[in-house]
Amino acid sequence: MERRNLLRAAVLGGSAAVFGGTLWRGAAYAAPAQPGPGPYGALGSPDANGIRLPSGFTSRVIARSGQTVSGTSYTWHNAPDGGACYADGSGWIYVSNSEINPSGGASAVKFSSSGTITAAYRILSSTRQNCAGGKTSWNTWLSCEEVSLGYVYETDPWGVNASVQRAAMGRFKHEAAAADPVRQVIYLTEDETNGRFYRFVPTTWGNLSSGTLQVMVAGSGTSGSFTWANVPDPDGSPTATRSQVSGSKSFNGGEGCHYADNTVWFTTKGDNRVWQLNLTSNTYELAYDDSLVNGTAPLTGVDNITGASSGDLFVAEDGGNMEICLITPDDVVASFLRVDGQSGSEITGPAFSPDGTRLYFSSQRGTSGSSSGGITYEVTGPFRS
Repeated sequence: MERRNLLRAAVLGGSAAVFGGTLWRGAAYAAPAQPGPGPYGALGSPDANGIRLPSGFTSRVIARSGQTVSGTSYTWHNAPDGGACYADGSGWIYVSNSEINPSGGASAVKFSSSGTITAAYRILSSTRQNCAGGKTSWNTWLSCEEVSLGYVYETDPWGVNASVQRAAMGRFKHEAAAADPVRQVIYLTEDETNGRFYRFVPTTWGNLSSGTLQVMVAGSGTSGSFTWANVPDPDGSPTATRSQVSGSKSFNGGEGCHYADNTVWFTTKGDNRVWQLNLTSNTYELAYDDSLVNGTAPLTGVDNITGASSGDLFVAEDGGNMEICLITPDDVVASFLRVDGQSGSEITGPAFSPDGTRLYFSSQRGTSGSSSGGITYEVTGPFRS
């Protein structure tokens, strides 16, 4: 589903106000219409877990850092971060990174068809500050190290096969990854104030042991055309990958990344933007920029991003009001949920179950504000399809 090239809505106090005009191209826009609710309506009062949800939705705690996962003997990791879901017969698996250094790594929780937790286990160990990552088209998890000269590790959500370091995907301060099965590439974000947006072109799709790392080349504006250029030295030493290609476009703190329908979206925390690359036309633009709606939209501190089958984008906040906000295909920006009493934390790892009825995410530091206080949640309800 293609998005229009303008942000049409901001939300005032949880209600949508629609604007006309192409906001970031300097065009005039009409006065906002009367506020109305977002697609799921207003948030309710905090539930027993301290989460404000729209009517019809419920939450439960899946795991807590330092405690055994219910029904298992496995102790959940600290600082839960990026995550993804995988179909497992009639059930599914949720994978979660651990953003601590040293140790890092990733863990998984397995669910039955009814949503009962049946197992939890480690799938990656002895790595550094595993922040976000991405799901491949062949159902592995790419866990990314958010450190200088960090690696991408390909891991098995079932915990059967050993994890593999994928050095060919470049050494830099990795954040997120998103697989594009049409072009057979993996997109990669870089968490630096002058980071770049990359893609990795495997020699053979389905095998990440070799290939070509490329960087996006474009002008300095917020829209236009782009191309890709090979990064001469993907190992980033002695020259950082972001400094090797003249004309490569700089982004202020790359974070989450999501691919769907010939489009890739990624977030930049330094300027609180969501970027959109239209891959059929090789053009880029903004899907969201809070400075252009005068700070009236609820979404601040953009971080991890995922999508629903409806075409809605779900963006987690690092700070802000501790919300997951959504951006609809009609460019309405609305709060979907809010976590109360955890202002020292951030929301991480949003991912939908394979059937789209459950949303998983974590509060990385929970109520304590410490990496040992992480909480992983599940939200169930009538998500749009």
